[in-house]
Order: sequence, then structure tokens, then C-alpha cells
Amino acid sequence: MLEACFVSDIGRKRKINQDSVFITDKPLGNIPNLLLLADGMGGHKAGDYASRTAIEIIKNEINVSTETDPVKLLTQAIEYANLKLYEKSLQDVNYSGMGTTLVAACLSGSQLIVANVGDSRLYLIRKNTMVQVTRDHSYVAEMIRNGTLTMEEAKNHPKKNYITRAVGAFARTTADFFYVDILPTDIILVCSDGLTNMLEDGEILSVVYQENSLPQACLRLVREANENGGIDNVSVILARPISGKGVEQ
Repeated sequence: MLEACFVSDIGRKRKINQDSVFITDKPLGNIPNLLLLADGMGGHKAGDYASRTAIEIIKNEINVSTETDPVKLLTQAIEYANLKLYEKSLQDVNYSGMGTTLVAACLSGSQLIVANVGDSRLYLIRKNTMVQVTRDHSYVAEMIRNGTLTMEEAKNHPKKNYITRAVGAFARTTADFFYVDILPTDIILVCSDGLTNMLEDGEILSVVYQENSLPQACLRLVREANENGGIDNVSVILARPISGKGVEQ
């Protein structure tokens, strides 16, 4: 079981919020709980439509599916959302080229199952450390992985926001899956790049541990991202297992 909260904000520079978020700590179909975050890309209407519609389709597909395996269920739902968005982009020029990042996560027993497409992220916060669980599908991330770009160089690279995989951008997409054993004291952070482009990991950690509750931490993270420039929409989910549901190690 999860305790979860979120804040999604337009930021200081954008005219529309193209991020979309959904959380539930209760079962949805055959999934025990669900965290979803999507960061849309495309024109004024297209990015907003892509993120919002992807989340709605995924929710609906999970709710009606008879599949019981969380990985298969998330895979099917993400692939169907990709297909429907791609078809829409071909049918209407106003939505041409749209797509969205996606992070989906559920806590099944004591294991966190995470699906990722694009460069929105899920982090595990444990014992004053913050580890990125997801793997960015972006131009600069690939350059870092092959050794042609350093982390420091990536921060100001002109193609920093170019993603190489998205939901709806191509006829097919593939989500990467990750599995994490969760401890009772762990905190899960899911966010769009509007947070991580504005705050360093250490700043994020300080906020999470200084605040007395997850909702207060969410609000402060968004506020500080905006105070540091707020150049993009910023969305933050914070979640943790309800006491006693994690794995002791």
C-alpha cells in the first residue's frame, strides 16, 4: 500500500501546462495502486492533449483488462495509448508530431514495478541518498552513456531536451521496466524535467527530509523550482509505503 501526493504547476515561462499526473493508492482494475506522470510535447494543443489522453487511455485500459500480471498489463496499456495517439497525429494536422513521456509505477507487495518512456524520471530516496531508477531516453543521455559527453556538459547542451523515445510519436514504442525492493523508510519521487532542470539532487533531498509531510515537500519542491527560474512546467509525485509494507534488509 502507498501514501502518495502530487503537485503539477505551469511554471513561470509557459502558457499552458503540458504535464499530466494521476495517482491512486487504491486498486485500479488488477493493479493494487498506480502512479502516472506524463510530460507532453508538440504544439500548444498537442502536448497537453498527448499527456492527458495517454494517462486517460492507460487508466481505462488497466481498469477493463482481465490481465493480472502488472508488467503485461502496463505494457498493453502503454502500447494501446501509443497507437491511439499516433493515429490521432496522422488524422489531424493540429496534432502532428505530438508525443509524451511517461512514467508508470505500482507497488506490488514489497516490489516497486516501474515503466518508463522518455526523460521524465523516477528516483528512489533512501537513507539520505537519491538514486535515479529510470533511464532517460534522450539525445544527451545516450551521449553520456557512450562516453562522448560528461554530466556537466549535458546540463547546458543545446539538444538537452531532445528525447529519443515517446508515447505517440511513432507507430510503435517500447517501455523500459525496472524493479525495486522497497523498504519501509523509502520515498519514491516521480517528476518531470521541470524539477530536475531547476534543482540539484542535493537540493531536492534537503527539501524532502526537511518537510514534515509529503504534501508539504511537494509544494516546496515546486515552489523552489519556480524560484530558480521555472522555465518549464513542473510536476512532482512523492510516495512511500504505508508503515510495515516494505522489505526489511
